[in-house]
Amino acid sequence: MLPFNIALFPATTEVNNSGHLSIGGCDLVQLAADYGTPLYIYDEQDLRDRCREFQHDFNQAYPGTLVVYASKAYLNKALAQLFKEEKIGLDVVSGGELSIAHSTGFPMDKVYFHGNNKGADELKLALLWHVGRIVVDNFFELDLLNDLAREENVRQDILLRITPGIDPHTQQKIATGNVDSKFGFPETSREQAVERVLASSNLNLIGLHSHIGSLIFEIKPYLEALDVVLAFASDMKRKYGFNLRELNVGGGFAIQYVSANPAPPPKAYAGALSSHLISGCSRLEMALPKLIIEPGRSIVGRAGVALYTVGAIKDIPGVRRYVSVDGGMADNIRPAIYGSKYEAVLANKALAQNEAVVTISGKYCESGDILINDIKLPAISSGDLIAIPACGAYCLAMASNYNASLKPPIVLVKEGRPLLIRRRETYEDLTRTDLK
Repeated sequence: MLPFNIALFPATTEVNNSGHLSIGGCDLVQLAADYGTPLYIYDEQDLRDRCREFQHDFNQAYPGTLVVYASKAYLNKALAQLFKEEKIGLDVVSGGELSIAHSTGFPMDKVYFHGNNKGADELKLALLWHVGRIVVDNFFELDLLNDLAREENVRQDILLRITPGIDPHTQQKIATGNVDSKFGFPETSREQAVERVLASSNLNLIGLHSHIGSLIFEIKPYLEALDVVLAFASDMKRKYGFNLRELNVGGGFAIQYVSANPAPPPKAYAGALSSHLISGCSRLEMALPKLIIEPGRSIVGRAGVALYTVGAIKDIPGVRRYVSVDGGMADNIRPAIYGSKYEAVLANKALAQNEAVVTISGKYCESGDILINDIKLPAISSGDLIAIPACGAYCLAMASNYNASLKPPIVLVKEGRPLLIRRRETYEDLTRTDLK
């Protein structure tokens, strides 16, 4: 029996004959030697499997469902190309994410553009590149987009983002569907938003969007939000003849970070959401809309692993043993800002039995730069390699150059072949945009 939970790691993870952790047929010890650490490793097979699992499970429960990857979890050109090959859409929230998608020839009709304060330059870019759907978040954006679309002589398809006022029972910093949210139209202004869009000259309202948060382990909040949105759509149909052609229920589907907290599989979300949507539309005498979902973390989260080298080890007798690694909050700020929990494995001693409790600390000048508090691991020495699973989402997306550190490289692994898809930054990169 392995001394760690292999289910937290990508699908192709195993311990090889050398006793080393291996992902996609690639020995992590060798990857560290070839590319250095910190290093982020993505399992290509795991990524593709998750795309296909979401497409299969949701389309089996609700045919025609469009799976749209939430790019904010992490996006670069290689991943955008992979998602294009898997024939899923993209949810983008900035001109930067939009430009990454465009640079790969991603089909723009499958791009959904979100954000609570899109700039005029970003909206112009979306119109220029014929983005499929712009998800309008507020009245300022509604009027601005209508003016820009009129100038470009186009009629833009939009969804209105509705705040359902639902508690998703997740960390409050990643809850988005509650009453006190910066996102979307609340109950007090939803109807006015519909009126204004229907009266606009260059906007075409085809549906509604509702996103309640991230890392949601419970299914019930999704169903509660669905009830709110369907009731509103029915009311708008009765009053204004609004036809709900598309319903985007967002994402936020959870993944497992630690052994004690398993997450529902995509099939569970798919079955519950689909049956509730079908019965709700039947009850309200509405035609079934096209369903859109936006998984992000649940596609890339498990596929990514962070690899670090142990440096200094500090013992405080009777208090704590600090094991410092060569990364930390600059490449994974989630523990510092969300209190996120992780597990870890010694990649070069994957079969060694756990012996003592340690705290894995980062190298940056903050006392809060702690990756994992109080984890039981085998005997650790400087130079050992620590692999932390479930690092594919939001680690790299929120990475910084704090302390003028260098953002880490990324390798995509498959069938024993590593592919470098982002190089490590250099010191020259840090000053490339500086002016004297």
